[in-house]
Amino acid sequence: MAEIRPFRAVRPAAAYADRMAALPYDVYDEKEARKAVEGKPLSFLCIDRGETQLPEGTDPYSPEVYEKAAELYRREKEEGYFLKEESPCYYIYALTMEGRTQTGLAACSSVDDYLQGICKKHENTVQKKEEDRIRHVMALKAQTGPIFLTYRKNDKVSHIVSAETKKEPMYDFRSEDGIRHQLWRISDSEIIETLTETFSREVPCTYIADGHHRAASAVKAALALRKEQGDRDEERQKEAPYDYFLSVLFPEEELAILDYNRVVKDLGGLSPEQFLKAVEQDFETEPIASGPEGIPEAGPEEKGSFHMYLQGQWYRCRLRPEPAEKRAGDPVEALDVAALQDLLLSPILGIDDPRTSERIEFVGGIRGWKVLREKADACGGVAFALYPTSVRELMAVADAGRLMPPKSTWFEPKLRSGLLIHELSEA
Repeated sequence: MAEIRPFRAVRPAAAYADRMAALPYDVYDEKEARKAVEGKPLSFLCIDRGETQLPEGTDPYSPEVYEKAAELYRREKEEGYFLKEESPCYYIYALTMEGRTQTGLAACSSVDDYLQGICKKHENTVQKKEEDRIRHVMALKAQTGPIFLTYRKNDKVSHIVSAETKKEPMYDFRSEDGIRHQLWRISDSEIIETLTETFSREVPCTYIADGHHRAASAVKAALALRKEQGDRDEERQKEAPYDYFLSVLFPEEELAILDYNRVVKDLGGLSPEQFLKAVEQDFETEPIASGPEGIPEAGPEEKGSFHMYLQGQWYRCRLRPEPAEKRAGDPVEALDVAALQDLLLSPILGIDDPRTSERIEFVGGIRGWKVLREKADACGGVAFALYPTSVRELMAVADAGRLMPPKSTWFEPKLRSGLLIHELSEA
């Protein structure tokens, strides 16, 4: 069963919350990050990406970057921009985007749950990215970016969340992208105990929706700190703050996954005609009309279909019945992203490892298909607009102990960093 704990959050003083909240560090490249913090000295991105506060050309993995992040964090706490709760609390974090609200419970989740597979993952991580966040966590002695978890709905938890959100929120603001962020604090000891016990008795597992690198780095930092502490009795180890990682847990029915699309920068030496002929071995294709902005008026209608853009023309593509039937019984092979990878990107275009290939670019669905068309036109390649992976598919893969192809899911809206921070000591 899932183990969660309340925590003494470090959080912005209410007057600064809207200016401090920032998108996760990993949605930006370095150039974008520097631009995002221009004129915004309180943006938490300044701390999450310390290189933005150092001269251009600074190695983003140099010791100076992590030292700068820690320096900024200490200074802003000393100057009163942040405060720390007197006692452990849970929090409710609601995000509203285009009229749809998703509401999660902010808590600390167990490192041991992750190690034992109770907190399930569906994606591999890259060592260099892990090491970056481990060094960041160790420099600040704090976890600054919440891991986005999901779980199967529990009526007791939903009832508590519904009741608490009828109260006045601690924070209520809109970010620059129009998303409304609301945060409530749960400090009542009876409610805290009920939530803790409900998860431990009735929620068999949780799933990482977004933040695999943050989760892996929090766990590895905890293991390093355990080793530093030497021999301790088991009960003491359980109570150490670093044995838990910062998370926000959402019931699965409230989440929406957007498409995560691909652009390949060339046709692997094939002519457009040769490429189309090869695609048609496993996919039925037909041209479709473009709307005023050069994109189709509607997206892929259902699982097993995607849109493809090639040299000024969009095509509707559908997996043929025979390969669809062969792949249907396997939770990974049944994914549209896996069919695209296994039957097209790898055998036809030679993209054998999309994690390392420089010929492929991944484009989150929030950016729209116009970007896909523009990128494909600029490089003379081909773009693929996919039908979104479902939360149920994510859970099925994780339950089977399997991994999805890279960049299979894009979640919106995204949690903000800097609103809740979990420090690794009680001081």
